[in-house]
Amino acid sequence: MEAPYQIRHDWEEPDELHSLLQTIRDQRADANIQKIRYAFWVAEKAHHGQMRASGVPYILHPLAVARILVDLRLDDEAIIAALLHDVLEDCPEVKPESIAKDFGADVLHLVEGVTKLQFKPHGDMNPRQRAAAETTRTAETLRKMLLAMAQDFRVMVIKLADRLHNMTTLDSLAPEKQTRIATETLDIYAPLAARLGIWQIKWQLEDLSFKALHPTEFQRVSDLVAKTRTSREEDLKEAILSLKSKFEERNIKVLDIRGRPKHLYSIFNKMVKQGVPFEEIYDLLALRIIVDSVSDCYVALGIVHESYVPMMALFYDYIARPKPNGYQSLHTKVLGPNGQVLEVQIRTREMHEVAEHGVAAHWTYKEGKASLDETKRLSNLRQQLFDWSSDATSSSDFLRSLSTDLFSEQVFVFTPKGDVIDLPKESTPVDFAFRVHTHLGMTLVGARINGVMVPLSTRLSNGDVCELITRSNASPSLDWLEFTKSAHTRAKLRGHFRKLTKTEDAQLGRDALEKELRSLGLDPKAFLGEEKLIKVAESMDSVETAVDVLAKVGAGLASVQSVVAKLRGPTTEQPQQADRIEVTKTKEGKFTLVTSGLENVLVNRAKCCSPIPGDEVVGYVTRGRGIMIHRKVCPNAMAYQSSEPERLIPYNWPPDGQSYSVNLKIISVNRPGLLMDVSTIFGESKTNVSAAKVKTMPNQTAEIEVAIDVNDTAHLAQIMNKISNFSDVLSILRMFGRTAK
Repeated sequence: MEAPYQIRHDWEEPDELHSLLQTIRDQRADANIQKIRYAFWVAEKAHHGQMRASGVPYILHPLAVARILVDLRLDDEAIIAALLHDVLEDCPEVKPESIAKDFGADVLHLVEGVTKLQFKPHGDMNPRQRAAAETTRTAETLRKMLLAMAQDFRVMVIKLADRLHNMTTLDSLAPEKQTRIATETLDIYAPLAARLGIWQIKWQLEDLSFKALHPTEFQRVSDLVAKTRTSREEDLKEAILSLKSKFEERNIKVLDIRGRPKHLYSIFNKMVKQGVPFEEIYDLLALRIIVDSVSDCYVALGIVHESYVPMMALFYDYIARPKPNGYQSLHTKVLGPNGQVLEVQIRTREMHEVAEHGVAAHWTYKEGKASLDETKRLSNLRQQLFDWSSDATSSSDFLRSLSTDLFSEQVFVFTPKGDVIDLPKESTPVDFAFRVHTHLGMTLVGARINGVMVPLSTRLSNGDVCELITRSNASPSLDWLEFTKSAHTRAKLRGHFRKLTKTEDAQLGRDALEKELRSLGLDPKAFLGEEKLIKVAESMDSVETAVDVLAKVGAGLASVQSVVAKLRGPTTEQPQQADRIEVTKTKEGKFTLVTSGLENVLVNRAKCCSPIPGDEVVGYVTRGRGIMIHRKVCPNAMAYQSSEPERLIPYNWPPDGQSYSVNLKIISVNRPGLLMDVSTIFGESKTNVSAAKVKTMPNQTAEIEVAIDVNDTAHLAQIMNKISNFSDVLSILRMFGRTAK
């Protein structure tokens, strides 16, 4: 039974709300006006006393967002969520439970979907760290929003409306904040609106961002457009009158025919990207014709081509082959009145609704509840959203994936069955295969484009029909990373090759553990079973399985001795204290022995294995050069164990706060900015890099060798873990006996 939505009897309904509710009544007789009014009242109470940066009451912002959704003809739940969209973020007294109780779980999902993640800056952050933390917060908020949007597209429609109103009030903010918000809008939210097909919001976001980021250029383009407006309007009027009379002769019912303004940002983009001066932009004339049926669209196209000379290379039939976001229309360019290029769009009323309102036009109203038209293209977009969110392991990866796959220029390619697949421009059959299904990508061996066998590195073009050839026992090639374009594809390939590297590391780890156990007189089979390794995994960070434990050892992220100690558990053997020796440093930085009657004996780190505190080490008494410290697993130390065991002495080397040089080898996917990203990790860890060199390999990977200064094995493991979690890194190894000079 529906709640009564009681409002205090002395409350006066604002004029702005009255106008909004009247518009909703005119749109839909079954709208729950009482519930929407109550949502406004709740929001007004929650935001009481809060003001916008412009000085107006805060409640006017959610009201304006709701107005945009009403113009898009969204349902009651979306409008209510728009009115409440900031209460969880800005009004601590409003709890999620109360929203769910009063307005339902769907409204709560929408409100939570657009709520930004909270950011609590630490006092000791410097400006660079604060900016990085804010970027992370923005990326994670967007990831959260996209996941919510994958379940319900209304989440992003509300967010786009929120951003649109914020952009109209941008002037009241500080200049640096204006720049940050406008850049984010142009890079993220305008492309999202385009991807969802909401053209009305897209062009407004672009023009408002253009105005904020490039005010001088904005004014210049505005003035140039205004200067030629009169002559353009005369040409359009002539074209409209001529076409109308010809449509009447053919009994074509024209619902609307009018000029379509070219948006300032699209003109500016053409001038910048194509290097075309304004005087040479000839397609400022644009006409939109809306007719009654699909067949009338094609008849109208024929009349346009009869009346004016068509530019056939610039004709596109998006009715027969719709864009993945649902857009349908006929596009043509002709030489119009006075020889000016005239761009013409022809579509039905329904097509126009989808073109202007995009995904919002897919809502239907039934028994007062909105339901999404689950078309195949929306299901594909939903799957892409999940892929983008799951592929990325870090915020920077996520933003890079969005900019590559979601926001870049697209090509539209067909499957042999006629389904449209949208891909980033310059994509290849490998990208196409992974976009259709990961299994197809993993077993791909060849491709035909338009019936012709082509190399897998071939770039796809609009309208290509791509047929894939697979083999069940095939596997990806590392060379594919050299030419694939999609971030989704590259993430899948990197994951595959990292898994292969992990398998190799696990085998190396098993071999090292077996060797150590045998040296202790123990049977490896008794200790390297699945059950014992899983118990060890429970005591290690970022480790879940037995294979993870072995891979950590093989990659040098965990010492052989520490894992063997955990596998063995507590032992009853008493250490031989008499032979135990400690090592300290003199003021000059030299190692010296200080116990067992040996003092001021020179001690050095062996260059062959570069031990550091925390390593299991052994001392080798040299002839005249003091004692050389080796790791126990060092091949030289093992050789001394066989040939000169009497010269080996055990001792403790406790952490002493000093730093020691260690060499690492990082194998990663090669890309611009890679070394800078890796260096950032070292910088954030306050780790000194004393040498580095990068080697690019033919298979599109890069080998980075670095010498870094660390305090002990714990410090080293922390750094290696951070780097290994970076998505582009395929493997990281501690090196011995070599430097990165």
